[in-house]
Amino acid sequence: MLAFAGWLLAEPYLPRLPWLATTLIGAIVLAAHLLPGFNPLPLGPPQDLGGAAPWQLRLNPDKAMVAALLLAWWLGQPRAAWRSKRCTWLVSGACLASVPLLAVAGGVLAWQPKWPEQFLAWLAVNLAVTCLAEELIFRALLQRELVRRFGAASGIGLAAILFGAAHLSFGTGFALLAGLAGLGYGLAFRCAGDRLWVAVSLHGLLNCLHLLLLSYPLR
Repeated sequence: MLAFAGWLLAEPYLPRLPWLATTLIGAIVLAAHLLPGFNPLPLGPPQDLGGAAPWQLRLNPDKAMVAALLLAWWLGQPRAAWRSKRCTWLVSGACLASVPLLAVAGGVLAWQPKWPEQFLAWLAVNLAVTCLAEELIFRALLQRELVRRFGAASGIGLAAILFGAAHLSFGTGFALLAGLAGLGYGLAFRCAGDRLWVAVSLHGLLNCLHLLLLSYPLR
């Protein structure tokens, strides 16, 4: 972990492409729990939320470390002007409306309103770890570089496709929905002048709709 932190700090002194590729690989390996030695910390007993299997709130220290280290790097990046607040709101609204509706219409998830006992704890972990780490990887690191190399439309689209592919373990239908959601996060991030908090907030709101209104984690 110290080596990863040192590598992030070395960005100004290294060629862009090798630094970015190594950073992405390291972040994905940690965020996907592929490095041995990190055990998830249960934050409560398993609960039956009506999904495919009992759900348990857990904190993954490897993903939390990725979020913390990449956030420290991100805070040192230059800021751009807000491109369009209207675009940001429109894209966010369309994403929040379309993804849950398509999930139910396509039979990927079921309508199932509920209020889990650990909602506030889940919200804190989801925003500060899951959403933050994933948006730092897919938007702050990956999308910005793809946009720089291939233009806005291709860069945002490619990042969304890769975001969807990262969710294939949950099934093809879920991965397609994740790709659509990733397109919304990427467009909102772009419209907001690459403001990370916009993508993280939108990601978190959509996850809240999933937990509170639909079968969780799957049907």
